[in-house]
Amino acid sequence: MSPRDQIRKGSTDFVILSLLVNRPMYGYEISQQLARRSAGYFEMKEGLLYPSLHRMQQKGWLSTEWREVEGRRRKYYALTSLGREMLDEQTAEWKAFLEELRALLGASEQWAK
Repeated sequence: MSPRDQIRKGSTDFVILSLLVNRPMYGYEISQQLARRSAGYFEMKEGLLYPSLHRMQQKGWLSTEWREVEGRRRKYYALTSLGREMLDEQTAEWKAFLEELRALLGASEQWAK
């Protein structure tokens, strides 16, 4: 697995929770929004997206609701209060990680070039 794939895999929960903070979405919509908002960087295939959604649902971070839209049944995912708490925790952790990474990269002459 490439470093880029490892980074994206390690941030899967965080980016999904971040997206769902605004409103419930169905799976395909989540994948499209992730790709669109990140200019394709967070393109997520079904093989990663749906297992992640199911795992987060089992942990109590997401709730689901079936809705009929344009003659189709779609499963919508929404953040629970526990999911919001987890998002807050992960946001703090990612901010700390990015600050330390910036400090490390800024201190390295290799990255200054």
